[in-house]
Amino acid sequence: MIPVAPRVWLDEDEIVESFVRASGPGGQNVNKVSTAVQLRFDVRGSKTLPDAVKERLERLAGRRLTKEGVIVLVAQRYRTQEQNRADAVARLVEMVREAAVVPVTRRPTRPTLGSKLRRLEGKARRAGVKAMRRDKPGTGGD
Repeated sequence: MIPVAPRVWLDEDEIVESFVRASGPGGQNVNKVSTAVQLRFDVRGSKTLPDAVKERLERLAGRRLTKEGVIVLVAQRYRTQEQNRADAVARLVEMVREAAVVPVTRRPTRPTLGSKLRRLEGKARRAGVKAMRRDKPGTGGD
């Protein structure tokens, strides 16, 4: 079990990893060793995550989520399998941790009397400035 947040954890058995060849630096090693990690986590099939967290996680995953509800993360930042594996798991845990936070619902508020008065005073001041700029009749402002 991987702890994520209070009362939220991931079962390591639900995470499937496969190793593929990475692109990028590595010299000759890059052509013969599979160091990149492709991590797959079935969100919909997870027995450890609460339903609300699953919903938010699917929304957060975006393009990384397949039609079947599986999150696919590819880690190839490092030159070793171990580091890439740790990086992929850390990214998944961070995603789940973000999804575990319940968003605060916004309560609609009304403007205060003070804010209404300040707004009207500002409008009156601006109207006064514009009135002063207007050409007065009979002043000969050709």
